[in-house]
Amino acid sequence: MRFDKAWLALVIMATPAWAQDSKEQARQLAGEPVAGAQTLRLVDIPKATGKPIALFDGRSLTGWTPWLGYADPAITYRASTGDTPIGVGRDTSGDFAVRQVDGAPAIWVKGETWGSLVHRADLRDYHLRLQFKWGDKTWAPRKDQPRNNGLLYHSHGVPGEVFGTWRPSAEFEIMRGSTGMIVAVGGKIRGHTDVGFDPSLIAPHLRYRFGGRQIDIVNGTPTWNVEAAIDAERPIGQWNTLDLYVVGDRAVHVVNGVPVAEVRDLATIAANGSRQPLTHGHVQLQSEGAETWFRAITVEPIKTLPRIVVAK
Repeated sequence: MRFDKAWLALVIMATPAWAQDSKEQARQLAGEPVAGAQTLRLVDIPKATGKPIALFDGRSLTGWTPWLGYADPAITYRASTGDTPIGVGRDTSGDFAVRQVDGAPAIWVKGETWGSLVHRADLRDYHLRLQFKWGDKTWAPRKDQPRNNGLLYHSHGVPGEVFGTWRPSAEFEIMRGSTGMIVAVGGKIRGHTDVGFDPSLIAPHLRYRFGGRQIDIVNGTPTWNVEAAIDAERPIGQWNTLDLYVVGDRAVHVVNGVPVAEVRDLATIAANGSRQPLTHGHVQLQSEGAETWFRAITVEPIKTLPRIVVAK
């Protein structure tokens, strides 16, 4: 999930002072821009403490519950109380299905109507691995924008609680050029990570950087997302492997074997304003404007996280 890039681009062109302000905010948060991307690698990869469990049985969507947002996805971020999401109010077999692709079964996500598939398992302390690739179709309002989707984890709350479409969660972004980005899905989600200022990015101009400055990820603020350290995604049409390592309130995002982000101190904000550790929850496969295929979705229990180091 990411706010509309085209809308942001229009704002930047129309109000250069705003763009300058956003870069100045990023500079204040992360310091002066750093030269060159880091080459990161993963070490101390944990061994599973139990057998892997398949979240996709290769035959059906057993274990997965669909939810759809608004009939017109263009209103998602500006819907009023009078707008009602579809939810489970129609047959979703034309939105999510099991189909054959490249000679094997996969979960097909059409992407035209925004929403998600939510798995019933309440997961904690795990290594999740899946493969995804993009389909051919993209849909308004993101038709001419980078293909977009997401793997949401530590999901909780009620269906449609966030923008009528998703449950509160942390996000392992799946988007062309940004796969592995960290996003806070919902206004009460928090997480610390380390960043550098990258003025080549659209706002908020923050990229994951090992050893960078710590920020708190907060939706609706100048720290609402943090870009992946590097674009490790393969060309459209090829399968990508995502590894998500989660222990307690910490997570590591890995794309095709390359670590691209790390988040810690994941939390929710309680009614009294206190920060409550977020250590478990469901996973969601998003539908957000691009046809997407998912397969080989497994989880296995772990007790420790791998470490990210800068390659020499």
